[in-house]
Amino acid sequence: MLRWTVTFIILAIVAGIFGFGGIAAGAAGIAKILFFIFLVLFVISLFTGRNPIK
Repeated sequence: MLRWTVTFIILAIVAGIFGFGGIAAGAAGIAKILFFIFLVLFVISLFTGRNPIK
């Protein structure tokens, strides 16, 4: 999921450079949403964790 976030951030930067404001804003919005989803899942995985292999 982090890979998709980076992809949309790069897409937003490239679209912004070429002057596609609407596309850049859309891609940046999607990247922001995916980043926060990734962040929430990361925090949940920190608290639940896995049992070490014995």
